[in-house]
Amino acid sequence: MKTKTQEPASPKTPAWGVMQTVEALFFLSGAAALAYQVCWHRILYFSFGTDIESTTIIVSVFMMGLGLGALAGGWAADKWFDNIVPLFALSELSIGLFGLASPHLLPWVSNLFILDGRFTLATVNFVTLLLPTILMGATLPMLVTYCLRTYKNVGVSTGTLYCLNTLGAATGCGLASMSFVFLTLKQVIVVAALINFFVAGTVTLTLRRSA
Repeated sequence: MKTKTQEPASPKTPAWGVMQTVEALFFLSGAAALAYQVCWHRILYFSFGTDIESTTIIVSVFMMGLGLGALAGGWAADKWFDNIVPLFALSELSIGLFGLASPHLLPWVSNLFILDGRFTLATVNFVTLLLPTILMGATLPMLVTYCLRTYKNVGVSTGTLYCLNTLGAATGCGLASMSFVFLTLKQVIVVAALINFFVAGTVTLTLRRSA
């Protein structure tokens, strides 16, 4: 007796509204990240002055943090995929909390080590900023892995998300620089932190509901 062959299940396609929301949120996440970079760069001016050292520290820590974060985020996404949404939200929440504390934390750390030499001072500031930048780097592979495994669409999960996150970063950098005409440095950081909190809450509700 012949049995009916079951057709293989087709990959799940993303709901239009869900993917539009995810893309918009990741754009905002990138904007907040580069707003922090601009603000932290200015905070370091108080320790090093407006010279090459403060620029070197902030650029180097962002490059290293994003690279390490990409590795850590990919590993976490593979190991704890069932909890990837809470992990992503926790990363965004932690970035926002660090951001709110940074106008007080960075000067405090610098004052503790200001008499120990510029190398020690640079190292301490570098290590302090490494944690939030690692979390920033981890968010991309987390969300890409979620979308790839859920929707089986490499183009959407990788190309579109990376493009929008980078575009958001460029936008955040430009807007943060211009906003100093109207806002104080602390106010710009508060806005960036609120963006992180908004992304964490909205992505949790959106992705959990879609799942």
